[in-house]
Amino acid sequence: MLAFSSCWNNSRHTDGESMIEEIVDLGFTNIELSHGMTVAKLPGILKAYERGIFKCSGVHNFFPAPVEVMIDAPDAFEYTSHRPYERQRAMEMTLKTLDVAARFEANYLVLHMGSVPLPARKWSKSLTSMVAAGGQHSPDYIKAKHAFLRKREKIGPLYYERAIQSLTKIADRAAELEVKLAIESRSHFEDMPTEREMLALHAHFADNPWVGYWHDFGHVQLKHNLGLLDHTEWLEKISPHLIGGHVHDVKWPARDHQTPFSGTLDYKPLLDFFPADCPLIWELSYTRNAAEIREALVRWKRDFPERS
Repeated sequence: MLAFSSCWNNSRHTDGESMIEEIVDLGFTNIELSHGMTVAKLPGILKAYERGIFKCSGVHNFFPAPVEVMIDAPDAFEYTSHRPYERQRAMEMTLKTLDVAARFEANYLVLHMGSVPLPARKWSKSLTSMVAAGGQHSPDYIKAKHAFLRKREKIGPLYYERAIQSLTKIADRAAELEVKLAIESRSHFEDMPTEREMLALHAHFADNPWVGYWHDFGHVQLKHNLGLLDHTEWLEKISPHLIGGHVHDVKWPARDHQTPFSGTLDYKPLLDFFPADCPLIWELSYTRNAAEIREALVRWKRDFPERS
């Protein structure tokens, strides 16, 4: 099932109904309601939903955004935080989002699980700069990458346990509402979970049908470009847990949320791992214009008619 994320035009609208209408005009009738949405837009979105002009494929936490957060910041509150208040606020906002998801008859809720306190500027951004300069095979790069991996593995367990504890509570409410929890692959190795942690997480919830994996094509490709994983091999390994994915492209090495077919991704071998009815959500930057999106949609329907 092909759908489109409201993250693309959220910032350009003050009214939720007109925001939805613009997406429908692109050629999408399935929409993922994304983070960063003010509560003021909710009545308009509900009006469009009640008119029947779109179906809500899913929701991305937090929706609507916390009232005290003035910018689009889905990680403003984390389950992994050292601050109990922030962990509690993340939980409260997630449970509210689950209620909203059920109101829109959404099939899933996309979740970020938090992060560990490693400065991205020192690690992921530094590695990305070295790759952009062509240094990905240099001894300095290999040394820095291995140091990063060792540091991340050493401090990860505490934050992983916090994430698991929160997810256990959220999963109870998700089961009551019959909304699947889609744990998203993240773009930085500082984020929770890493691929090893993701596998452990799904082993932990192996008997819970309401917890699954959300594959973000661009996020995983960023890690692939840094030599932290192989995109195809990872997707093959995690595919038994797939709920769906965010589709966007990547311009080398780290410009993601680009329109499909405008970057380096080869979708065909990756899509083979997705069941035919899996939701595939175009999650594009607000900088992408409507004309290029329409053009890409025509190509997508031509190349992947079974995924449209």
